[in-house]
Amino acid sequence: MTKLSVNINKFATLRNSRGGNNPDVVKAAIDAQQFGADGITLHPRPDERHIRYDDVRQIKKIITTELNIEGNCDEQKFIDLVLEIKPNQVTLVPDNQDQLTSDHGWDTIKHKNYLTEKISVFKKSGIRVSIFVDPILEMIEGAAIVGADRIELYTEAFAKEFAAGEKQKAVEPYLKAAQLSKQLGLGLNAGHDLDLSNLKFLKQTITWLDEVSIGHALICDSLYLGFENSIQLYKRALQ
Repeated sequence: MTKLSVNINKFATLRNSRGGNNPDVVKAAIDAQQFGADGITLHPRPDERHIRYDDVRQIKKIITTELNIEGNCDEQKFIDLVLEIKPNQVTLVPDNQDQLTSDHGWDTIKHKNYLTEKISVFKKSGIRVSIFVDPILEMIEGAAIVGADRIELYTEAFAKEFAAGEKQKAVEPYLKAAQLSKQLGLGLNAGHDLDLSNLKFLKQTITWLDEVSIGHALICDSLYLGFENSIQLYKRALQ
């Protein structure tokens, strides 16, 4: 079964735009798991422009499903938070401090020593480590070498080509990357620009996906379809 982890950062973006606590991100996490989400994803950034570090602490207290924390391990504040919270999974992304959204995976060859060191810190605390990578075979091989438990395939390129009608062309590099990750014993996650139009095809092609992390598209759909209904539709696409 492929798990659906719902990224609730956009609830925090909306809250922060007005001040106060509406919408309540803690309630959003509670509701997401009640509505069927298999996990909650949080991505606190250094400027706390959406999810704040204290949000993570509050959500950890009430979460009953899996918790995935994403972020850049260059930030000592982020490392300290993850070691304090001890989520089920930490997903390391190579974001710059002022980056709008994640737009590339790790160069696991260039940053071999750095990633090996950082990953070991989290694994020593019993935290599963996933790293964000592009569907490049050398990067997948590098992910195994640096000690990652899983990779998260960065799926923006897939989504763009899929939308242009090039379904097979879109998925081919991801299928090859997924096959290699399986051979290397790496768990397999995917995320970025996945939505109700492309998710089912990805899952049908790569049946052994462990988890997808979806936020922006799911929250956009929720504006029209409702939060509970949207979660159920995404779950259905993964069956």
